[in-house]
Amino acid sequence: MQETKILWADDEINLLKPHILLLNEKGYHVTTFTNGNDALEAFGKEHFDLVFLDENMPGMSGLETLSAIKNIKSDIPVVLITKSEEENLMEDAIGSKIDDYLIKPVNPKQVLLTIKKIIDNKRLISAKTSMAYQQDFRRLGMTLNDKLSYEEWTEVYKKLIFWELELEKLDDPQMHEILTMQKSEANTQFSKFIEDNYIDWVNKRGKTPLLSNELLKKKAFPHINSTTPVFFILIDNLRYDQWKIINPLITEHFRLDEEDIYTSILPTATQYARNSIFSGLMPLEMEKRFPSLWQNDDEEGGKNMHEEAFLADQIKRSVRKDCKFSYHKILTYDDGKALNEQMNNLMQNEFNAIVYNFVDMLSHARTDMAMIRELANDDAAYRSLTLSWFEHSPLLELLKKLAQKQVKVIITTDHGTIRVKHPSKVIGDRNTNTNLRYKQGRNLNFNAKEVFLIKNPHEAQLPKINISSNYIFAKEDRYFVYQNNYNQFVNYYNETFQHGGISLEEMMIPVATYSSR
Repeated sequence: MQETKILWADDEINLLKPHILLLNEKGYHVTTFTNGNDALEAFGKEHFDLVFLDENMPGMSGLETLSAIKNIKSDIPVVLITKSEEENLMEDAIGSKIDDYLIKPVNPKQVLLTIKKIIDNKRLISAKTSMAYQQDFRRLGMTLNDKLSYEEWTEVYKKLIFWELELEKLDDPQMHEILTMQKSEANTQFSKFIEDNYIDWVNKRGKTPLLSNELLKKKAFPHINSTTPVFFILIDNLRYDQWKIINPLITEHFRLDEEDIYTSILPTATQYARNSIFSGLMPLEMEKRFPSLWQNDDEEGGKNMHEEAFLADQIKRSVRKDCKFSYHKILTYDDGKALNEQMNNLMQNEFNAIVYNFVDMLSHARTDMAMIRELANDDAAYRSLTLSWFEHSPLLELLKKLAQKQVKVIITTDHGTIRVKHPSKVIGDRNTNTNLRYKQGRNLNFNAKEVFLIKNPHEAQLPKINISSNYIFAKEDRYFVYQNNYNQFVNYYNETFQHGGISLEEMMIPVATYSSR
């Protein structure tokens, strides 16, 4: 494939070095100039596939240079970079046949997207979709530079997932690469947002989003009454994008009353997040209230063995003592079939909690089984496997049966998962826990830029193994690797789906409420 040659003229070209470096890394050859005269002379002597022009250059202006370039070779695409969208300026530029324009300040990803759109336009299956994303890409890029509120972060993440699912239909890896870069940038900014706000949230200082410990109280318990049974279905490890692809199957049978995103507590791991949901407490509160039931990372035994007891206690505190409820954990296909046979009994309860572990098992199987690793080799394949499971699951059978009754259904999860790509070295003692996305222990040695450090766990409503324990959380798509088995860990865990740390995928998770039609 022939190298794409780009001419870029800007009197502040030195400020654009990051843009030039990125384009060079992506295989484009960029020749730069600081004024229109030199750019025009070079354009007349050699071939370029694309031209970027700053509108406001001293001497020959961008529009004058544009007009001269079009007189030499009218078919070469030109992108104008301007500080304003003034109507007369844009009319002049469009009249001079620009192919696109960018508003300063531009970022490298905007530039790359423009190049993909212009140079590789024939590769796009759907021009309408790509154009719409291009417009939203600019808005999203500008939004990510703002100081966002939690509600704004929710909208940003929903928009990213919308485009991920839309662009997946195009089967264009280059467009997907652009979106992946934007999601990565979003996760970088989101990690900073969590570092700045999480401690305040868990201590209820200021405006706080819905967290794991208040999920039942805010989203499920208000629906409890004496006539309509409530089914609270928690699909472990279900990301927002996975919920989006199974939701159409659910709404064939139910009316979607409310779609929302809530925030998993840290660590985004089952023993913390799910126990918090069923107890209605933060982990530190659980340790104090249930000293014989709560287990820390260093203790042997299952960490989610007492959810029914936690739920019973929360129902007594938040609903009433005589509320009739059930709790079921589904680990196998046969468990699901057996539960479906109990539906008449379930209908006698005011509240039914059901935990489905399939998606969590799928993520672990992807790590452990070569065949699953091949089937779920990226996010799209992971979604596809989830959809395939759901289509043929006892859970969908149960929902179809429930749809014939008068019920309220809440479908949610305890945390999401992220595909990890960048190892982060950590050193800890023998009591350090094994999770790849968070560590709790003494004398932890790590790269401070790559983690969110909580020096005093009690400040974050977390228990600690001993008085000097710290927590560190991996940010974005990193995962922790020990120095002495670095290569072995990287070969085994790179690009697997993990949870426990900080990312949009793990923390921003779905809760949806449905009612019978």
